[in-house]
Amino acid sequence: MGCVALYARVSTNKDQSVETQLFALRDWAVARGHEVVAEYTDEGISGAKGRDKRPLDAMMKDAARGKFDMVAATALDRLGRSLQHLVGMVAELDALRVGLFVQNMALDTSTPVGRLMFNMVGAFAEFERGLIRERTLLGLERARRRGSRLGRPKVGPTTERQIVALLEAKTPVNRIVRQTGVGVSVVYRIKKAMAA
Repeated sequence: MGCVALYARVSTNKDQSVETQLFALRDWAVARGHEVVAEYTDEGISGAKGRDKRPLDAMMKDAARGKFDMVAATALDRLGRSLQHLVGMVAELDALRVGLFVQNMALDTSTPVGRLMFNMVGAFAEFERGLIRERTLLGLERARRRGSRLGRPKVGPTTERQIVALLEAKTPVNRIVRQTGVGVSVVYRIKKAMAA
């Protein structure tokens, strides 16, 4: 039918193995007449790490190269931890014309019904983001009304003069940061203001 890539991941728990997931996905592929052209396994790499630290990056690069038509995983949480990340990844796969099959949901984004189901998941993710943003803004407004100072603390005039003097003396930014105890962004902000 098509070329499929299998993706299996387990957490850092040493008692788990990706083999159970791969067996199930291989059986599914054979039953549907798909050819398994690649298997990406992630054993013990935290899902909270960036994509470049996980085999997921290699899989997405191969998807962009057109090496397969579909990605299969046993569950959505095997691919990523946040709904927002998953929605973005599926959108990226969709743009590459690569479908996604999620076994425990019987979700297949290469079909109209599967795309509808995933779009509904995406709509809920967007709704959740909106709620979080609204709650954050309300919390900030409540803090402002109580008189709380928001944002990063301002740099005192003495420290700012010291940074200006060090910048004028062509002192490297990392040395200025160490000497003054401010963040890199503060030094660059002052440097930009000086240039203006």
